[in-house]
Amino acid sequence: MDYRVPGAVSNGETVPAYPGMEKEKEEEDQTLERGQWNNKLEYVLSVAGEIIGLGNVWRFPYLCYKNGGGAFFIPYLIFLFTCGIPVFFLETALGQYTSQGGVTAWRRICPLFEGIGYASQVIVVLLNFYYIIVLAWALFYLFSSFTIDLPWGSCDHEWNTGNCMELQKANSTLNVTSENATSPVIEFWERRVLKISDGIQHLGSLRWELALCLLLAWIICYFCIWKGVKSTGKVVYFTATFPYLMLVVLLIRGVSLPGASQGILFYLYPDLSRLGDPQKTHQLSVCACTLSSLYIKAALSMMACFPPGPAVPKAPAGAVPLLLGAGKLRRCQGPAEDPQLCRHPVWMDAGTQIFFSYAICLGCLTALGSYNKYHNNCYRDCVALCFLNSGTSFVAGFAIFSILGFMAGEQGVPIAEVAESGPGLAFIAYPRAVVMLPFSPLWACFFFLMVVLLGLDSQFVCVESLVTALVDMYPTIFRKKNRRETLILLVSVLSYLVGLVMLTEGGMYVFQLFDYYAASGMCLLFVAIFETLCIAWVYGAERFYDNIEDMIGYRPWPIIKYCWLFITPAVCMATFLFSLIKYTPLTYNKKYVYPWWGDTLGWLLALSSMVCIPLWIVYKLSTIKGSLRERLRQLTCPLEDLPSMPGTGQPLPSTRAGLLMLTELESHC
Repeated sequence: MDYRVPGAVSNGETVPAYPGMEKEKEEEDQTLERGQWNNKLEYVLSVAGEIIGLGNVWRFPYLCYKNGGGAFFIPYLIFLFTCGIPVFFLETALGQYTSQGGVTAWRRICPLFEGIGYASQVIVVLLNFYYIIVLAWALFYLFSSFTIDLPWGSCDHEWNTGNCMELQKANSTLNVTSENATSPVIEFWERRVLKISDGIQHLGSLRWELALCLLLAWIICYFCIWKGVKSTGKVVYFTATFPYLMLVVLLIRGVSLPGASQGILFYLYPDLSRLGDPQKTHQLSVCACTLSSLYIKAALSMMACFPPGPAVPKAPAGAVPLLLGAGKLRRCQGPAEDPQLCRHPVWMDAGTQIFFSYAICLGCLTALGSYNKYHNNCYRDCVALCFLNSGTSFVAGFAIFSILGFMAGEQGVPIAEVAESGPGLAFIAYPRAVVMLPFSPLWACFFFLMVVLLGLDSQFVCVESLVTALVDMYPTIFRKKNRRETLILLVSVLSYLVGLVMLTEGGMYVFQLFDYYAASGMCLLFVAIFETLCIAWVYGAERFYDNIEDMIGYRPWPIIKYCWLFITPAVCMATFLFSLIKYTPLTYNKKYVYPWWGDTLGWLLALSSMVCIPLWIVYKLSTIKGSLRERLRQLTCPLEDLPSMPGTGQPLPSTRAGLLMLTELESHC
C-alpha cells in the first residue's frame, strides 16, 4: 500500500496528486487517429443518403413530363455520362487518394487551387443555414398530421379567410366564383405555417412553433454525426433506407388508385420534337417559368400562367415562390406577360438537374470518400451510386404522378393543372391529394416522414463535410478527445441561430435570398469549372489516372479522362455563361420587388464563395518569394506527403506532368 502524500516529493520523484491523473492528461493531449468506415455498406449508404434527397422526389418527375416525357431521358443521360459521373468520380477519388477533407485535399494536390476547397465550404456553410428550414416545415406538417381530420382539408379554422373554398372530394369540378378564392391548403401554408409578412423589411415576430421544429431537426442532426463516421455509419442504415420503404408504400398506394394510369402516361409519354433544338422552347400551361428553379404555385387548381384565351383568372396574391435548387425565377400571370418568360430550354433543364442532384462541388463527396480504405474500388461505387440516384428519381415519378393522376380525375381538371415542382409538391399539391384519400392522416404521415428523412441525411452529411474539412485543416486542435463533438455543437448552434431569421413572419424573403444566390447553380458551376481544370490541366489527367490505378488496380474507362479535359469544363462554362446572360433580379410573386440592399445582399452571398478561388491564387502568388516562374512551379507541385509507391517511399510515377505546367516541372513534381 502506498502511504506517500499526493503532491509530495520522494527521492526526487513527485507523487501525482491524483492516481491516474497523468494518464488521463496524456489521453486528452493525444491526437486521435482519423477514422474510417467499418465497411463498404456504410460508405455507400452515406453517399446515397447525401445525393438522394428532396430533388429526386419533387423536381425530376416534373422536369421529365414538362420536357417531352420519356424523350427527356436522352439529354438527361448525355449530361449524366459527360458531366455527372465524371465530376462525381473526380471528387470521390480525390478524397480517397488524399484521405483529406474538402480543403486540404486540394492543398495537397495543387496548393495554388486550394481556394476551390474554401469556395465549396463557404457554399456548405450557407447551405447549412437554410436547407434545414425545409425540415422544420416538414416536421410541422408531420405533427399536424397526427389528427383525425387534416387541418388543411377544410375552411373552418381560425386562420382561414372568407375567400377560402373547400375542394370537392367527389367527381366534380371547381366552381370558382371569385378571382380571390383560395384553397384551405394554400391558407394553411401561408397563414398558419408561414404567417408571411409584406416584405423583407418587415421581419415581424418569430414563429416559435417552427423554431421548436428547427431545434428538433438540429438536435437529431447533431446526434447523427457527433461521433464522426462511427455514428454516421450506423445512422444511415435507417435514414438512407427507410425513405425507400415509404416510397414503395406510396408507389403501391398510388398505382392502385383510379386515374393513376393517366398520370403515369402523362409523366412518360415521349415527345421527341422537344429535342430538335437545344434552345427550342415550349409554352408551359403551368407556372414553372424558371431556369433551374423550384416554385410553389398558389392557386385553387388554377395556374398562374395560362395559355392565351379569354376570361383567364389571375393568380392569387399570396402565391409563394421557392427555389430549393436555386436558379432564375420568372413568374407568369397571364397572356399579357412577355411569352418569353414562359419558355425554357430542354437541354438546360437536363444539365442543371444533374448538377443539382449529385451534390457535386460541395466537398461532401470528397469528405465521405476520404474515410474509405485506400484500395477501395471507388470507381465501381461511383457508377453504381449515380445509377441508383437517377433510378430513384425515375421510380419516384411513378409514385408522384399516379397520385396526381388520381387527384386530377377527382377534380375533373387536366393533370397539367395539378402538377407541381419543388416545395409546391411537398406543401401544396401532395397535401391536397391526401385529403381525397381514405385514411388521409396515415398517408400524410408517411409522406412527410419520407420528406424529413430524405432531407435529414443530406443535411447532416453537409455538416459532416464542413466539420471534416475543419478538423483536417487543424488536426492538432480538433483531433483530440471531445474536441470534435464540441466543434459540431458550435456549428449546430450557430446555424440554428442564423436559421431563426428565416422563421420570422418575413423569413420567407430571407430564405429566398439564400436559396436564389448562396447555393445557386451559378456558384456550383463556377467551382466545377476550376475543379476539372485543376485536375485535368494542372495536376494532369494522366497522372490522376495513375493514382486511381494504384488505388483500384486498373484504369477507368478513358472517356472519363477526356470528359475532365474537354467536355465537362466546356459544358460547365457554357451553362455558367447562359445563367449569367439570363439573370433576372429576384422578385416575390412577381409583385414584391426586393429593395436594392436585398439584391446587394444576395450578390454578396453568391460572390462570397466564388471569390475564394481567385483571391487565394492572388494571395499565394503574392506571399511566396521568387520569380513568377518559380512561384508557379512551387504552387503547382503536389505536396510530398501524398501516398507513395509501397516500399519505395517515392511519389507515384506519372507518365506526364499537368498540361499547363512548365516543361521542366516533371522532374520537380
